[in-house]
Amino acid sequence: MSDDKKRDDYTIDMGEKGRLDSPPPPPRPAHTPSTAAVVNNPIFPILSYCASSILMTVTNKFVLSGLDFNLNFFLLCVQSVVCIIAIQTCKTFGWITYRDFNSDEAKKWFPISLLLIGMIYTSTKALQFLSIPVYTIFKNLTIILIAYGEVLWFGGVVTGMALFSFGLMVLSSIIAAWADIRHALDNYGHLNTEAAAKISTLNAGYVWMMINCFCSAAYVLGMRKRIKLTNFADFDTMFYNNLLSIPILLICSILMENWSSENVGKNFPIDQRNNLIIAMVFSGLSSVFISYTSAWCVRVTSSTTYSMVGALNKLPIALSGLIFFDAPVTFPSVSAIAVGFVSGMVYALAKVKQSAKKVGLPVSNAPMSASSQSVRDGLKS
Repeated sequence: MSDDKKRDDYTIDMGEKGRLDSPPPPPRPAHTPSTAAVVNNPIFPILSYCASSILMTVTNKFVLSGLDFNLNFFLLCVQSVVCIIAIQTCKTFGWITYRDFNSDEAKKWFPISLLLIGMIYTSTKALQFLSIPVYTIFKNLTIILIAYGEVLWFGGVVTGMALFSFGLMVLSSIIAAWADIRHALDNYGHLNTEAAAKISTLNAGYVWMMINCFCSAAYVLGMRKRIKLTNFADFDTMFYNNLLSIPILLICSILMENWSSENVGKNFPIDQRNNLIIAMVFSGLSSVFISYTSAWCVRVTSSTTYSMVGALNKLPIALSGLIFFDAPVTFPSVSAIAVGFVSGMVYALAKVKQSAKKVGLPVSNAPMSASSQSVRDGLKS
């Protein structure tokens, strides 16, 4: 659940979940002069953040790309358990801090955890049917929904530059879908049964992706309202999101998924079983890595730099699908990645300019835009 959870910017996975404001800086241990040079060098946190984002997306895709994998709820449950164990271990050693469990806070946060489960589950279903580049490109559409949700419920503003970036996002999604369908027809023939099956699979992925965009927007906008009641920090959000999700995911897996020995054998074939389990664990750990490296990146650089890194990070995530999986490399698919990358950059610049204007104006209690953070999520995812 972790990753993808990321909170697309709102990323995607559970590590990203809950990040509306700039992540709080991690505790600062005493560093020797030699290690301080590394810790405070902006290159290292930026590279670490990008690497953890790619790791989460690739490991999730590796697990979900199996021909017979259908235990999505179980996958998300394992990732949440791994995440809880990891952050509790870090807290025990004093590396991070977060609140202890409180039933009143849990009741207030429970609806957000339900929205998160919907977001992450639909994300895994979309990633199961779509390639990583197409998934990353379509994830941009969530930014549009969040931005206009803020206009409706929080008095947000969409600038001309942001509107232009939205047009590029829609265009890149259209190009990506057209490239996918064209590739299927070119490879399997227009009247072939295999071509029809491939297009049917793609259509299922597009439907799940559309549902995921709405679920993700609902999660981010709902969390923005709920965060005022709890005043959660980054690791508080991660702790409650994962902890409250575990029993729900476990029940859903037991009741809704096929746990016959035959189906388990299909999901975990003997020749790939160990690799799949390791990938599950890694995807859970990657949510913790993303959260920590996000905080590290903001502390060493700035929120603006972090936002731009999130936009730039789309490119290596999309390229990872071309490198590690059999995503088609065609002129239309590469063009879609390029347009999607440019749209993310334009949107990040629009938010930077908008923030710069707010700094110069005597505005009191100006709400911080959650959509500015969604530049990260699919960024993760």
